[in-house]
Amino acid sequence: MTKEQNPATPETAEPRPRRLTYAAVLTALEGVGLAVGGVWVLVLGLAGDPDDRQQAVTLGVTLVALALLPLLAARGLFGRRSWSRGPSIITQILALPVAYSLLQADSIAIPAGIVIAASAIATLVLLVNPATTEALGIRGPGNTPDQK
Repeated sequence: MTKEQNPATPETAEPRPRRLTYAAVLTALEGVGLAVGGVWVLVLGLAGDPDDRQQAVTLGVTLVALALLPLLAARGLFGRRSWSRGPSIITQILALPVAYSLLQADSIAIPAGIVIAASAIATLVLLVNPATTEALGIRGPGNTPDQK
């Protein structure tokens, strides 16, 4: 079957809105940040002299595993898959308390908290935008395809 024979799908109907692309990029950057942080903690746990090596390794592995959620969500957003909005929103909601705790620190962590908070809020705004939800094929409650 060629592309011309396939019915129009959200992936082929029209170009991806910029807001959806920006949300996907921000979600992917958060996933990459989690993965890099996890690898960094893992390497320091294995090569360095942490107080508790097992705890450091566990944290590193956990961060790398958690990075899969936003990375898969970003891939889904790029592909205009409706399922991907939920995991991306969850990632943003989980990032907000992390940002808050970093903002409460008296250290170099404050700029990281600002970046995480700004990124999470911006991504949430982009994900709930009507153009984004329409591009993902998400309908509001009570809006089935056969209703007008």
